[in-house]
Amino acid sequence: MTIRVLLGAVSKRSFATRVPPRSRFHSTLVVAEHEGGSIKASSLSAVEAAKHLGEENSVSLLLAGSGPSLQEAAAHAASFHPSISKVLLADSEKFTYALAEPWAKLVYLMQQKGSYSHIIAGSGSFGKNVLPRAAALLDVSPITDVTEISGSNLFVRPIYAGNALSTVRYTGSNPCMLTIRATSFPTGMVSASVSNDKCIEKVDLSAFDEDDAVGKSRYVSISSQDTERPDLGNAHIVVTGGRGLKSAENFKMIEKLAEKLGAAVGATRAAVDAGFVPNELQVGQTGKIVAPKLYMAFGVSGAIQHLAGIRDSKVIVAVNKDADAPIFQVADYGLVGDLFEIIPELLEKLPEKK
Repeated sequence: MTIRVLLGAVSKRSFATRVPPRSRFHSTLVVAEHEGGSIKASSLSAVEAAKHLGEENSVSLLLAGSGPSLQEAAAHAASFHPSISKVLLADSEKFTYALAEPWAKLVYLMQQKGSYSHIIAGSGSFGKNVLPRAAALLDVSPITDVTEISGSNLFVRPIYAGNALSTVRYTGSNPCMLTIRATSFPTGMVSASVSNDKCIEKVDLSAFDEDDAVGKSRYVSISSQDTERPDLGNAHIVVTGGRGLKSAENFKMIEKLAEKLGAAVGATRAAVDAGFVPNELQVGQTGKIVAPKLYMAFGVSGAIQHLAGIRDSKVIVAVNKDADAPIFQVADYGLVGDLFEIIPELLEKLPEKK
């Protein structure tokens, strides 16, 4: 009798261990942004982030728009990285401009068809515009501005303007939707070199119906500066000016210095609000997050929201006449002095860019 009970207990225990473990297979949809026939750097970083979700992770890249540039971007995506298993192409004039309503509806449609475990986008204006609305349509809560992926459902993101890091465990239903900080997931030089046309697949848009929400916003115009300077978000050197420059005319000294160094130009929120430069040059929590090899700040006091956007910079150089300015607490090199004397001296001593 005792032996029979023991055998029964062992039998029940062994039966319980036969429950199959949770699948480690993941499928990820990267919502990509493109311009001029190339995938933007933030979207390539999103592909890099997808690799951290697990070894068995199928990555699909979603591209939408119209015209020849879309086809060129698809070819670029197909040849960029071997981890991209499929490039999904939504060719329609509805997606020519990155309006939140049609793009969110497209992401919703792709999730209904693909049942992805994760949806990722870069944490730029495009991702911040589209992903929250798509998450609302899918009735899930997105995790934003992720800087580290510790597992398929464990993520690290900054809080309190970057002064603290929060570890978040996602326990909701699929898909887990993320926006990632591009500077935290730098892309390597990996490339398939030859475009894999077989992985490019056109999206069937017959089920895409334009409801009232899609027409609630419309494209008016886009304005950008024609310049040979590198893009602010990806530049190796960034020269930033703050309110200490006092006027838009004085801010031209920053632009001249940037030209000599082959650098991008940045500005603080105070400088943008004062009208010195357009808001596309704003660096900080409410502007662009940068991580250059060299970051030079002139007349920048070092407000918390600005420091949150430059923390990943390799070397920070600060020039300010106030020795107690917070910028000196994070700077690798600091110089207390008058920028109206220091910048002209730098311009005089630096060689012309070849």
